[in-house]
Amino acid sequence: MATKKSTTPELEVGEIVSKSEQFIENNKKNILYGVIALAVIVGAVLGIRHGYMVPREKEAASIMFKGEQYFARDSFAMALNGNKADFPGFVSIADQYGSTKAGNLAKAYAGLSYFKLGENEKALNYLKSYKGKDEMIAPAVYGTIGDCYVNMDKTKEGIDYFEKAAKKANNEVVSPVYLKKAGIAYESLGQYNDAAKAYSMIKEKYYNSVEAADIDKYIARANVLASK
Repeated sequence: MATKKSTTPELEVGEIVSKSEQFIENNKKNILYGVIALAVIVGAVLGIRHGYMVPREKEAASIMFKGEQYFARDSFAMALNGNKADFPGFVSIADQYGSTKAGNLAKAYAGLSYFKLGENEKALNYLKSYKGKDEMIAPAVYGTIGDCYVNMDKTKEGIDYFEKAAKKANNEVVSPVYLKKAGIAYESLGQYNDAAKAYSMIKEKYYNSVEAADIDKYIARANVLASK
């Protein structure tokens, strides 16, 4: 019995190896074609990345700086549409290089610029097309989407984005700003309990912020209105 137990596993392994070798022998052409196809796909992906995407990324990034300067100087129309010389504008960069990181950032800048110019619908189109998780830019994008909705009398949608902005930022500089905006927006809808909660979060979680300095009066006002 001991002899059978010791030899059976070896026989089974031998049979498996033999079957595997036979399978490879019978299908070696298909396997070879599969390996070649995989190599072609990998080569194509690497070729596209290094031969097309990387140069475009560098190209887009190199022309962004001028637009950021215009934006910083509140020259929003110039930032959007360019100077007809060495800067094509954020709209053009977003449209032509949208698949690159710089092109994605241009979408955010374009949206923010349109908002500053009072064009809320155009702002929304670009802001919503921005895809990023940056801890500074993403909250600003969410918050500005909220502002756009409030300006368009879509306050409930605006509140959602104010709260997203506050949660995404999660710091004492940005989060209290959007929580306060959410509270004021709740009050405009008559949702005073929700307003008090938004204000109270500033007091409890971001007590060192600028907004926390006088937040007690907002909390008190919301609670009084909620009790009526």
